[in-house]
Amino acid sequence: MQVLQVQMEVGADPSEVGRARRWARSRLAGCGIGVDEPLEETLILLISELVTNAVVHTGCPAVLRMLFPGGTVRVEVADFSARPPRRRCADGSETGGRGLELVDGLADRWGWQHEGSGKSIWCEIDRRPVAPGPAPAPASALPLWGGAFEPHRVLTNGA
Repeated sequence: MQVLQVQMEVGADPSEVGRARRWARSRLAGCGIGVDEPLEETLILLISELVTNAVVHTGCPAVLRMLFPGGTVRVEVADFSARPPRRRCADGSETGGRGLELVDGLADRWGWQHEGSGKSIWCEIDRRPVAPGPAPAPASALPLWGGAFEPHRVLTNGA
């Protein structure tokens, strides 16, 4: 099986996260994952989290890789810190600390491994075929009030 792999270097500046998202969107589109697919937005969110974690928590440059082995998309972010990732339990007032929880909730699989003198954090999402469903009803066929309740008479001025 042939695996397509693309990668980019990410600088140690948090502004690089936006550049990584734009780069990833163009590569996903080139592999047939369009902006109208929920998979694309999920992958972009995962990439944002992993790249942000690498840049913010290590202060070092990183490498973003995307691999397309068949029906799975694998995202890897390698950095130069050997310190393992740490899941945090952020409380409601904290503005950070939820990244790995988000990755855990969105990815089908994720983990990390030592790579050279640093580490690589990875996640995978399986591309699921979209099941054909019934065509949505045209807007003109839908009742204006949604049909979820019975209309009632509004009484005004005690009438």
